[in-house]
Amino acid sequence: MHYRYEKFDDSIRELLKRYDDLRKLFQELLMRTNGDVEEAIRFLRALQEQGYLPGDWDLDEFLAKLENDEIIQRTPQGRVLTAKGEKGLRASSLESIFEGLRVGGIGGHPTPHEGQGGRELLPERRPYEFGDDFGAIDFRDSLLNTARRTHGEELIPLEQDLSVAETEAQTSCATVILIDVSHSMVLYGEDRITPAKKVAMALSELILTRYQKDALDIVLFGDEAQRVEVKDLPYIGAGPFHTNTQEGLRFARRVLERRHQSNKQIFLITDGKPTVIRLADGQLYRNVGGLDPVIVARTLDEAVMCRRRRIPITTFMVADDPYLKSFVTQLTEKNRGRAYFSSPDDLGSYLMVDFLRNRKKRVR
Repeated sequence: MHYRYEKFDDSIRELLKRYDDLRKLFQELLMRTNGDVEEAIRFLRALQEQGYLPGDWDLDEFLAKLENDEIIQRTPQGRVLTAKGEKGLRASSLESIFEGLRVGGIGGHPTPHEGQGGRELLPERRPYEFGDDFGAIDFRDSLLNTARRTHGEELIPLEQDLSVAETEAQTSCATVILIDVSHSMVLYGEDRITPAKKVAMALSELILTRYQKDALDIVLFGDEAQRVEVKDLPYIGAGPFHTNTQEGLRFARRVLERRHQSNKQIFLITDGKPTVIRLADGQLYRNVGGLDPVIVARTLDEAVMCRRRRIPITTFMVADDPYLKSFVTQLTEKNRGRAYFSSPDDLGSYLMVDFLRNRKKRVR
């Protein structure tokens, strides 16, 4: 069989780059429009009309390709995302967050305990014992042991020559990402809900593809708290709600109490003070005027309850208000958790790194 090689056509490379650039822009618009495909398309066309996109970029051809690739589909109500399109958004979020992290930095879930079944090999070696995993045998070290025993005359290893690498034990983890969807998450010209969604989507994809024994739940809280499915993440948005942090923490705790994983944790993403609690009679008590001592006390009580259930809370504060930092500091002290005062831009890296770091320190 003969092959004929010709010079690569640079126009093909340009077309591929054009499609990739459009895809990334379209995905960003989908995130900001809460998964509304038709609205994202209108924004895409408006950008081209205003000269932000080259006029010779064929948007109709691009959209046709998205349909052909089953990223979007037509319905009587208009074009919508498919399950494949939703997964693509999660994968894109994961890729963008880990772009700056070192390769291989998203390995297993190591614990301080040495044992069998782990992914990471430790530098320590020990003699082989019956029942050890063959994959942990260090053949180079074993052959050296054989050479020492036979003085290099006969390199036939015996069981006594085998050397085994210690491994870091693995553990499963149950995580709740608790996202503030109150109105302040889109106030003052700063979009904080989109970065929160991206983090939740990235962590969901990481767990679904790499850590299938883990559990991840997404809980939204405004006036009340509710759990949403992973597939719903592109479509969530901030609403005309107050901030019921107490109920959000309580809901998250109850979700985690039903999980069998050995480690449990809550990641709280918020930018504002708690302004609502639910009273013992079921009624909502609101005060948006400041840090109401009754609301603060009830919210801190829930943080203590999480601590008693051995559920640490890591708070990601996407605002820079000293008045509110004082509340987050109190919550962190009561729970014995952690707090990060980050911007929406670096939220993803902070949360992802902490997701892996937390379980290293909490295995008993």
